[in-house]
Amino acid sequence: MKSTKKIIAIDKLRAFENHPYKVQDNEEMEALAESIKEHGIVSPVIVRPLENTKDEYEIISGHRRVMASKKAGISEVPALVVSLDRDAAAIVLVDSNLHREHILPSEKAFAYKLKADAMNHKGWRTDLTSGQVVPKSDDNRTTAQIGADTGDSYKTVQRYIRLTNLIPEILQYVDDGRISFTPAVELSYLNEVEQQDLLEQIEENDCTPSLSQACRFKKISQAEGLTPEVIAEIMSEDKANQKERIKIPTEKLRKYFPKNYTVEQIENEIIKLCEKNYRNKQRDAR
Repeated sequence: MKSTKKIIAIDKLRAFENHPYKVQDNEEMEALAESIKEHGIVSPVIVRPLENTKDEYEIISGHRRVMASKKAGISEVPALVVSLDRDAAAIVLVDSNLHREHILPSEKAFAYKLKADAMNHKGWRTDLTSGQVVPKSDDNRTTAQIGADTGDSYKTVQRYIRLTNLIPEILQYVDDGRISFTPAVELSYLNEVEQQDLLEQIEENDCTPSLSQACRFKKISQAEGLTPEVIAEIMSEDKANQKERIKIPTEKLRKYFPKNYTVEQIENEIIKLCEKNYRNKQRDAR
């Protein structure tokens, strides 16, 4: 992939349209901004000339570095300019980010879908390259090639892509670790109305469906359609591994924490505060 190195003004850079990775303004971003302010950008961002513009570029790799540079008050960044069409750029974008240490299920899902769509659109040959035995269909050969590049089976790739059928609110539960991957795949077969009805039950009762419940939802949805009453009845059942717990609706806690905090981060902070309060009481009792 031939490239030209140049310095580009940040206001000439545009985010890759519908790119799958979340660029969050959190503590990691603050640390990256401080690092860039002190040392500059070590690895140039990768961009491509944006069609129908005079001097604007689309970011392929480096969205976080660009945002951190803005926070650091830097107006220009080093960049590698490559001549790629959108499909080829999408494939490079996905491949350059999939091996990050921390990647959310939703990011992986939309990344796999973006790459699969680009590969199918370009008509790339994907047979005989992955070493996996797959059924003879274009979709399976494509996902097998993607899996070969990342270490996942073609079925796992397809299951991740299924997650893109979830409504954003339920997909957020997956990212927060409140709904596991396998139940989430089963829930992806529900239509949008059924997912909205399920979401109401999740929020109202502050509980998420088990794998068994998710499988039943899928089966009933495909057979006769899910009604709000059926969803409520199934969600009201006690789970085999369910333990007694204190339930506090998430919306009551949100105002006390940064907007970008996940449910897991909120829980961790609450535990820390409880532990600190307990230690103070133990000390005062001495």
